[in-house]
Amino acid sequence: MEKVYVGKIVSTHGIKGEIRILSDFPFKDKVFVVGKRIIIDDVFYTIRSYRVHKNYDMITLNDYKDINEVLFLLKKKVYVLKEELELDEDEILDEDLLEFKVFTTSGEEGRIQEVFYASPQNKILRVFFDTEVLIPMNSPLIREIHKEEKYLIVELIDGM
Repeated sequence: MEKVYVGKIVSTHGIKGEIRILSDFPFKDKVFVVGKRIIIDDVFYTIRSYRVHKNYDMITLNDYKDINEVLFLLKKKVYVLKEELELDEDEILDEDLLEFKVFTTSGEEGRIQEVFYASPQNKILRVFFDTEVLIPMNSPLIREIHKEEKYLIVELIDGM
């Protein structure tokens, strides 16, 4: 039962028990769905409603219908079970990428040291071969991704 961090509850909204979550999780459409479960302090809650307001994900939970009933959740971290995410074949969590090996088309082997974002849509892999190389995840340099076997095949160009 592996949990994945989704975001943090930063405040309430209104008087009807709606909570505001700050999240930069890339697969929000798989998590914030009416009827799905989330985990807060190792307790499962079911999402009753969901909407986006400014940069926040707004949800109501289970039977909570009043602001006073949800105040105990403020500043708590929100998780989801990894097996309940139902990711597509081409979707990989950033923390899972850190376990991947990287092979070049010329036979070198490397490891992913870090995954970071240069912009909201531009994921960068920091890979260490003999030297450190930065590879954009959405670039044509990545030839193949083998999710089950946990490895990538990349083609490095001269100068990398």
